[in-house]
Amino acid sequence: MARKRNYALAKTGGDKRIGAPELAYWPQDPRRYRPKIGLIGCGGITDHHLRAYREAGYDVVALCNRTLAKARLRQKEFYPAAELYGDYRKLLARDDIEVVDIATHPEERVAIIRDALQAGKHVLSQKPFVTDLDVGERLVELAEKKGLALAVNQNGRWAPHFSYLRAAVGKGLIGEPFAAHLEVHWDHNWVKGTPFEDVRNLVLYDFGIHWFDILSCFMGGRTATRVFASHARSRSQKVRPPLLAQAMIEFEDAQASVVLDADVRFGREDRTYLAGPRGTLISQGPSLTEQTVTLYTRQGVARPKLRGTWFDAGFHGAMGELLLAIEERREPTHSARNNLKSLALCFAACASADTGKPAIPGKIRRLRH
Repeated sequence: MARKRNYALAKTGGDKRIGAPELAYWPQDPRRYRPKIGLIGCGGITDHHLRAYREAGYDVVALCNRTLAKARLRQKEFYPAAELYGDYRKLLARDDIEVVDIATHPEERVAIIRDALQAGKHVLSQKPFVTDLDVGERLVELAEKKGLALAVNQNGRWAPHFSYLRAAVGKGLIGEPFAAHLEVHWDHNWVKGTPFEDVRNLVLYDFGIHWFDILSCFMGGRTATRVFASHARSRSQKVRPPLLAQAMIEFEDAQASVVLDADVRFGREDRTYLAGPRGTLISQGPSLTEQTVTLYTRQGVARPKLRGTWFDAGFHGAMGELLLAIEERREPTHSARNNLKSLALCFAACASADTGKPAIPGKIRRLRH
């Protein structure tokens, strides 16, 4: 028995430690392109946007919010020379601004994106991109007609651990994944008393879109055939929307799952597991910003030492990739067209959780409010 076990370990590399592959996981900046940027919407999350942009040396020249006091707060802390606006149309009227970061809520964002594209601006849209896939496709078509870049701020793609996993899968280090299992156990009760408490599918949609999006990245061009999801309220949660949700996702030649437990007060954990014919990748830690990545292959076990955290590397990466794509005259990897596939997966999960029946990604065109 011992001989058989040793032979198995030898074939797989066992516990032998090897050097971790050096992969390009850190956010990339354009080489020369440094446009003037305008931010529309100065809510809480934009603290991370602007901190990342300032550290990257990006030129934010205008801040807009209906409540000017919010814009003024961001101006004082990050970009003292930026002009302030209460009406986004005045910001869009500036010929010197080439790129706009639109960080408002989804309901008002569609009109702003459309106006920005009509004004000839490249756009980085906050996530989730849209609540209607047909509306999203029309915005994509408008951007393409205008020759403009329209990207979605799926900043989780540039969280160091997710970015390294993406790069590893892209390099074929584990082969094409046939199993992807993502789970997060955390406390989301912080939304009590905020507008987020009114989001019907809060966990599966507003938060879960990060996980459906990164799953789409891991699975490459493959399209899920069916999704079965559920959600429920825990007895101890403090907010209205269900904080417990899970989704089983079927592919023709693979399977995946997303488990979201959002009422966890103690022993929080974030774990990602990817298996392919050549190896396995695992990332785990007590939170989405504290992660350790391990790569298992026939050659042995590798643990890369990653720098940075999701906040603020993710926000740097999302804007950096947009600017780099504009400079290189190509479609951003997080383009709106690319993101529609992630939204289709997310919408199917939300519909399945509502009906108790499996749903087919792409068939559910609109999110139920």
